[in-house]
Amino acid sequence: MDNNNNIDPEANMDQEVQNSKVVDDAQQGKTIQDKKEKKGRNWLTLVAVVLLISFVGGFAGAYLGNGYFADQDNPNDYVQTPITINPNDSITAVSAVARKSMSSVVGITTVETQEFWFSQQDVSGVGSGVIVHEDGYILTNSHVVADGEAKEITVKFEDGEQSEGEVLWNDPFLDLAVVKVERSNLPVAVLGDSDSLVVGELAVAIGNPLGLEFERTVTSGVISGLNRAVRVDASNIIEDLIQTDASINPGNSGGPLLNGNGEVIGINTAKMKTAEGLGFAIPINLTKPIIDEIVRTGTHQTVLLGITGVPLEEYEARLGIDLEPESGVVVLEVQPGSTAQDAGILPGDVIIGIDDREISNMGQLRRALYKYGSGDSAQLDIVRNGEKQTLLPEFKDAKINPETN
Repeated sequence: MDNNNNIDPEANMDQEVQNSKVVDDAQQGKTIQDKKEKKGRNWLTLVAVVLLISFVGGFAGAYLGNGYFADQDNPNDYVQTPITINPNDSITAVSAVARKSMSSVVGITTVETQEFWFSQQDVSGVGSGVIVHEDGYILTNSHVVADGEAKEITVKFEDGEQSEGEVLWNDPFLDLAVVKVERSNLPVAVLGDSDSLVVGELAVAIGNPLGLEFERTVTSGVISGLNRAVRVDASNIIEDLIQTDASINPGNSGGPLLNGNGEVIGINTAKMKTAEGLGFAIPINLTKPIIDEIVRTGTHQTVLLGITGVPLEEYEARLGIDLEPESGVVVLEVQPGSTAQDAGILPGDVIIGIDDREISNMGQLRRALYKYGSGDSAQLDIVRNGEKQTLLPEFKDAKINPETN
């Protein structure tokens, strides 16, 4: 008998159902496992993508921060700028500047006789200076040498030697002076170009901030401003100053302010008492024609117009009037035989400019005249009786008179 004839069809169906269920359960279990594994893979992929984005962003940021920028014509392209930033560069530059310039910086001590009540007393002073010619010509501040009134001046050099100094020229309005010592073959500072300065570039000051005990102290910072004007007293405003955050104190005034190439770009002055972090230097370009003339002739002959005058604002306040120009210098007196008289300047004229440079006080006028020598001519703008006129004075030699310009 065939055994297949004894198989129950319903039983076979049940068995097939069970087998199918087992297969389904297995497949379902596999599907669940696949989903778990896929989910795990998706999570890992997400983490990997986030990390990749962070890496790429940091990489791009590092490149952008180190001198890369988008091409304006092709925004997706980046090109490298020539600017690179190295945190050690500034330290290296300051050290290099100090090594290059230190030997040209001198200490200056003075003795000045001052009046105290009904007696006289000798007062000592200290400052700095910089050698500008190998034959003993030293540039410093006028106030360092007591505005030419010091009875003793001693210059101390890097090699420890000391020499007696003599003031050849000084101007309190500029706060500059030239001192001469009888030495030769001295190390000379290199003079830079103060007209090419840029705010933010390196600035290094060298001098004696608290006397010779701390001689040749180096401070550094940046050029923090240009063309600054600072009032030093009731009658004088020093203009076109270089502002720096390099520390400048009474002892290192008169010393050099240097750029990153070790070139002198200014003469530090602490005559202006200001807030912390605000130091000032007189632009070196102002001094170059003065130094050249002193080395060549032994002195500097300042040309003068030959007038006495007052600022327009002061003149109007005293008389209670209002004149046409907004600012200028009112001529009170014209000296006989002077450049002013020859040019036709009259009392009551208001000087408002010289060669396109605005003039509003006597200090500005005096500083403007330093660029001219005997025989030079200029365009002088004045206001006379409410009308603007132009005169053409030709300068001639004249001795400095504190009362005139």
